Amino acid sequence: MSETHATAPVFPPGRYGRRREGGRRRWPSVLAVAVSALLLGGLTVAYYDKFGATDYTADIVGWSIPSDTQMVIEFRVRVPEGGQAYCMLRARDYDGFEVGRRPVTIPAPAGGGSVRLREPVATTARASVGDVMGCRAAD
Repeated sequence: MSETHATAPVFPPGRYGRRREGGRRRWPSVLAVAVSALLLGGLTVAYYDKFGATDYTADIVGWSIPSDTQMVIEFRVRVPEGGQAYCMLRARDYDGFEVGRRPVTIPAPAGGGSVRLREPVATTARASVGDVMGCRAAD
């Protein structure tokens, strides 16, 4: 029968390096997390300013498919007074592949507000879905 002793192991001096006494220093880890959080916050603000909320919003109303080589997309765009919108229209086939794309520049209506349009998009194959990919201020 063996006996179990509850004593700390004894290591030969100099063989395994110096053992640290007490707890680990935490301030480098805390500093790294704080710096990362600040950088991530700054990046978030920069991207929101560039790609976030916009005055140019588009809503798809519907689409029609008059032929195998064309789709007509009907959409509504909100354009602020005195501005112009640049929108990208896209036609996709049944499998989701893009078969047509067309940029459209839309002037603001008198007093600002929404504009409802029907625009044709030439396609390379029969389309099944029409999209407004996005709108932004025209340059």
